[in-house]
Amino acid sequence: MTARTLDLTALAAQYLDAWTSHDVDAIVAMHTTDSRFQTHGRTSVVTGRDALRQTFAGILDLYPNMGCDTHRLLFGPAHWVLDWTLTFDAADGQRRGFQCLDVVEVSEGLVSRKDTFFDFAQARAAFGGQA
Repeated sequence: MTARTLDLTALAAQYLDAWTSHDVDAIVAMHTTDSRFQTHGRTSVVTGRDALRQTFAGILDLYPNMGCDTHRLLFGPAHWVLDWTLTFDAADGQRRGFQCLDVVEVSEGLVSRKDTFFDFAQARAAFGGQA
């Protein structure tokens, strides 16, 4: 394993920890000032830390007690791919979830782009047919 891979491994772990801790400021601090984010099939591209902060806070509000069940975490030279299940507490008190795939690009030690893809049918079912 190269030093660069080790750095990405630590960065990915820190990034996931910020998300599972629901710490929007920590998440945003790990992004470049011109970082881009998109949830494909749901949102357009969001650019810049202020927009990211608002978007990420909205995601955490939409999915109460959001969690991540990791299935695979794969690394490239300047990116990682996370295959995961987004879990949350539904309005009926049940724990629900749906599968997602994140492609995260890194530049100079910070996240420069994050693309999230999700299983729309599973997301819709997790919300009782409304997504």
